[in-house]
Amino acid sequence: MSAVAHLPAASSAWLPVSPCAPDVCLRAQARTVGPLRRAARLAGAAAVLLAGLPIALALGRTARRGAVTMWWSRLLLRALGIRIVTRRGFSCIGGSARARAVPEEDGPALLVGNHVSWLDPLVITATFACRPLAKAEVGRWPIVGTLAAGGGALFIDRDRLSALPGVVADMTAALRRGESVAAFPEGTTWCGREMGRFRPAVFQAALDAGVPVRPLALRFLEGTAVHKGAAAGRGAGVHGGTGERAALSTRPSYVGDDTLLASVLRIVATRDLVAEVTVFPAVRPDRPAAYGGPVHRREARTALARIAEAQVRTGLMEPEEQAVAA
Repeated sequence: MSAVAHLPAASSAWLPVSPCAPDVCLRAQARTVGPLRRAARLAGAAAVLLAGLPIALALGRTARRGAVTMWWSRLLLRALGIRIVTRRGFSCIGGSARARAVPEEDGPALLVGNHVSWLDPLVITATFACRPLAKAEVGRWPIVGTLAAGGGALFIDRDRLSALPGVVADMTAALRRGESVAAFPEGTTWCGREMGRFRPAVFQAALDAGVPVRPLALRFLEGTAVHKGAAAGRGAGVHGGTGERAALSTRPSYVGDDTLLASVLRIVATRDLVAEVTVFPAVRPDRPAAYGGPVHRREARTALARIAEAQVRTGLMEPEEQAVAA
């Protein structure tokens, strides 16, 4: 019940541009499934999409919307052959006088993560009860627009910079009502091997609503070691005893002049595809009352953006890179 559209890099004067492109970034699958499995996945995904229409129309602003959207997103990902693995991330906000980590809490939060694919909002809504931020074009698509709106998506027109304050206000209102909101501050997709800078604008919603920011790192992996390691309690990575390592997959990435059809066909052909979500401790401004003026507000949201971005970057490191960084 959430989706994103892919825009060419030149479609907006202020939309960030990623250097990623299909012919450069896409690696061949480690293992593929047969044509029958691919057809079954496509048919299953189509069935889930069609079954979601009456549910989306009935949801509205019901209290169960987040839970139903989470269930539906998980079902669609499974139909596409994708499993989700969650990890707990750790970070040190040393030397920051503007923000601090906060204890675990169950209230609303601004969820921010790196952007790899049109799958990202589905992965986030399958992991958290939240409202994703999607591009305005999605709301006008047949079927998909209805599903996105029914799932609570907030829409942003990236061609109109003047519309940004209104979007932030909508995000703030949702957060104040106790609903978490998910956004991708890079403003464009990367292949997963690298990521862009986090733009600060959406962080103003967390400041205005008085809620924490929770960074999330998204990676896509492929290989049997992912499933076996997770089942044994080791998380994604090395399968004990064999030395086999799950590989970072760029197959689900949606970059450059890629098409949605080509992306879907790659995804349903990939065997053992896993979406890994690393959840970091939430952060808050250290002295929120001090950020009332325009200059201080800009400094606060920029500080939150830089801290969240740094946390997410650590979640994208390979295990051996994390050991060296520690």
